[in-house]
Amino acid sequence: MTRHGSHRPVRLLLVLVLLGALAAVLVVWGPSWSSRLTLEGIPALGPECVVQTAGGEVGLDRGEAQRATTAVAIRDRGQEADTSGIDEAVLQRLAEGPPGDAGPSLSCRGSAAGDLLEQQVTPTGLTPRAERLREAMADVFGDQDLGGFAPGGVNRAGESTHNDGRAIDVFFRPVTEENRRQGWLLAHWLVAHAEDLDVQYVIFDDRVWSARSSRGLWWDYDAPAPGNEILRHLDHVHVDVLRGNPG
Repeated sequence: MTRHGSHRPVRLLLVLVLLGALAAVLVVWGPSWSSRLTLEGIPALGPECVVQTAGGEVGLDRGEAQRATTAVAIRDRGQEADTSGIDEAVLQRLAEGPPGDAGPSLSCRGSAAGDLLEQQVTPTGLTPRAERLREAMADVFGDQDLGGFAPGGVNRAGESTHNDGRAIDVFFRPVTEENRRQGWLLAHWLVAHAEDLDVQYVIFDDRVWSARSSRGLWWDYDAPAPGNEILRHLDHVHVDVLRGNPG
């Protein structure tokens, strides 16, 4: 009994050390692991969308997120918008961004449709899905500085959704805090409406959101070299739509 009992403190110490090491790893790598796990379809619990406000997280269903992001965009253009039933703290955070940093404030679960058919490029240089997205943005945000597509198509190096006519760049130049705030108004609106508009990716300001993420978290965007303002998507919001399956 004495010999067996003497091993218990050592085993307990080893367990505590291993738990401590695991906790440290999760603190450092947790967000990265979370992003990778969600891409594998692990289901998430809780509200469909979340807004980080000064008072903490506020959960919204998708319809509420769509109403909130649309109202903020319309009010930013100096027009009246219906904000009844929407938490004022949500509207304020979406309109102003976090204090000192116009980064992401809203996240929504991804919901990529799996029954879409692949589409061909139209004379505008966009697929019908991408054209529908462009029209929806114009209805809410008015005239925008657009790029990334052209009649007859574009031919960018490597694999690019721009080459398929599925991507649009919305420019906010020069890179300033006000333009970053404006960019996030659009980025949040796109995420909230991603399910209805078949959005696949939204990339802006060193962040990326994916419709294939069941938790819908934003994560760091790994820009290719040389990592300038354009490649880091600091001066424009990139949005593309789902390809669909071959008919």
